[in-house]
Parts: sequence; structure tokens; C-alpha cells
Amino acid sequence: MMKSISHKLVSLLLTAGAWAGTASFTVAQAVNDLPGGPAVNQLNLGPAATRIAAEQQWLHWFMLIICTVIFVGVFGVMFYSIVKHRKSVGHKPADFHESVTVEIAWTVIPFIIVILMALPATKVVVAQKDTSNADLTIKATGYQWKWGYDYIKGEGEGIGFVSTLDNAHRQMSESGKPPATDDYLLKVDNPLVVPVDKKIRIITTANDVIHAWMVPAFGVKQDAIPGFVRDTWFRAEKTGDFYGQCAELCGKEHAYMPIHVKVLSAEDYSKWVDEQKKRQAAKADDPNKVWALTDLAKRGEKVYAANCAACHQANGKGAGPIKALDGSALVLSADKSRQIDIMLNGKGAMPAWKQLSDTEIAAVVTYTKNNWSNKTGQIVQPADIKVARK
Repeated sequence: MMKSISHKLVSLLLTAGAWAGTASFTVAQAVNDLPGGPAVNQLNLGPAATRIAAEQQWLHWFMLIICTVIFVGVFGVMFYSIVKHRKSVGHKPADFHESVTVEIAWTVIPFIIVILMALPATKVVVAQKDTSNADLTIKATGYQWKWGYDYIKGEGEGIGFVSTLDNAHRQMSESGKPPATDDYLLKVDNPLVVPVDKKIRIITTANDVIHAWMVPAFGVKQDAIPGFVRDTWFRAEKTGDFYGQCAELCGKEHAYMPIHVKVLSAEDYSKWVDEQKKRQAAKADDPNKVWALTDLAKRGEKVYAANCAACHQANGKGAGPIKALDGSALVLSADKSRQIDIMLNGKGAMPAWKQLSDTEIAAVVTYTKNNWSNKTGQIVQPADIKVARK
């Protein structure tokens, strides 16, 4: 009876193992390695794109080898002693204590090992924190749940934008059955663009909770803390696309806060800067302009789709703790200042949206007041937002 049960259990385990292996093989075939990002069944650190990242990888293996040698040596001696000098074969314990030789040995040897480990590690840590003489300085601001980038010094100074998870990837995730995609939950609408072989200083801060800006290929991970400024740097040695994610648990959409850095040649980067400045100049709005309701609502629809639909849904119905906008007493209220205040300062699960322009906030508020079943006929002008910011 027991033998039969044992055979069945073994058979079941083998079947499960075969199924798991087949499933793993299928996934591995369906999804490819992402250059600059994660690889299928990745066990080791990814390829380094900066000198700091390469040195971190060398340190990783250096420390691992030392720890492995110590482990094997200590436990090897211990188990050898236990087996060869056990009481059952007639060995008797040595009768000595306070050996000066032993005291010196177990003090000096660990000290030497620690120094051997500390010297190369200290060199890399000091290099990581040397953000001086940067060619380009960019401020990365963490928001729930996206990144804001402002080029504050160097070529591209004055450029600023928000980088958000591509809406198609969010829809994949919410479907519950996402298709096999190499850059799943890593694609953004506006990647951070930098030139190759230039020292890039990243200043990190946050608008709401603690985030962390991390790109493994660059060997960079720096916390972004509200009310504080931290900095780090990298110098990409090759062009291409490199990916990371927020590495600090920052709320329910932590998984939807990717980082995409596009490294271009110096020539291509200069072209990108020119295009961005022309685009920003074309999009610049006069905060004193008086808009017609139809035009402002049309503008607000685009702002809503890019920034609000992820939580409140395209139909304005919300979900779970996210309140519905369709039929909301706050949105329908004639006192527009209440909704403007929440847009600017946030409340509860609703983050602040001060990074949007006066026109964008006015447009999205007007859109919500006149969309779905909300037909208030109310309009909020950019000038109203400008006053509310003071």
C-alpha cells in the first residue's frame, strides 16, 4: 500500500517538474532578452554600460570568492575535526587554554581579510559619490507614479518633461493575461535622453513619498526623498536603450514606475535638444489666454488620457479606493476652487499635479466638468490656476 502511494507521489512530482520545465521553456522562447534591461532566466548581474557598473560587478565576484573560500575553509576544518577526532574512535580533547598563538591568529587573519575587502570597495564607493565636473545635470523628481525630468545645467538646459508608463502596457497588465513582451512594463512615453561618454549628474528628489532612481546597467541607485536632495552620476560608454525601475516601495502602482534612458551620440543628442526646444516653444501657452469651452475640453481630454485615466479610468468611474469623477459632487460643484485645490495639492490617494502647466490643469478640470454625465457647462481658465498657485 505504502509502496504504491510512494510510486504515485514520485510520478506526480515528475509530471509537475516536466510541466514546469515545459512552461519555463515556453516563456523563454516567447520573451527575448532585453538589451539594456532584464534577460530571460537571468541569474547574474546584467552587462555593464559604465565603468562604475563594471567595477561593482568585479567587486561582487571578488567578495563572493573570498566569502566562499572562508566558508569552505572554516567548515572544512570544522567537519574534518569532528569526523577525525571524535570520541568514538578514541580521541581525547586537548588540555590547553589561553594560547597566545591562537589569539593572535584569529585576530590578525580576519583583520587582513577585512582590509583586503575594504580597500577596493572604498575606492568604488568614493568614485560613486564624486559628482563634480559634470557635463550635464538633470533633476529627477519622483511622483506617484512617474518621473519628472528637468535639464538644469549643460546642453539641453531648460528642457523638462514627465515620463510615464506607456498606456498600452498598463492595459496589458490590467487585462490579467499580458502577451509576451520583451519590454513589458518598461516602456515609457518620454524616455530620459543623454549623450554618450559624458558625465551625467542626476539630482533626485520626490514630490510625495520616497522613491528610488535605479538603472542597473549604469550601477546607479539613489533614493528620491521628499524635501531632500540627493545626487548620483553615470557616464554611459555606449549608445542604446537602458532600463530600470523605482526601487523603493512607493504605493499601489510601484510596479508601474519604470525608467528608460536613451543614450545617443553627441551629434544625435544635439539634434534631439533642438527638436525638444522647438517643440516646447510651440507648446508654450499664454496663461492669460481666454479659451472657449470646446477647445479647452479637447485639450483636457489629452491631458486626462496621459495622466488621469490610469487611476480614474477612461470612463471616469474610478476603481477601489480611487473615487469616480463621473457624477462626483466635487466635480459637479459650482465652487471650482475645491477641485483646483486638490489638483494642485493632492488629497488622500490623489497626488499633487503642480508639475502640469496652468493651461493643462485648467483643461483637465474643464474636461471632467463637461464629460460623461457631467454636463455642467462650467469652464476653468488658466488664469484661475495661476491665481490658485499663489
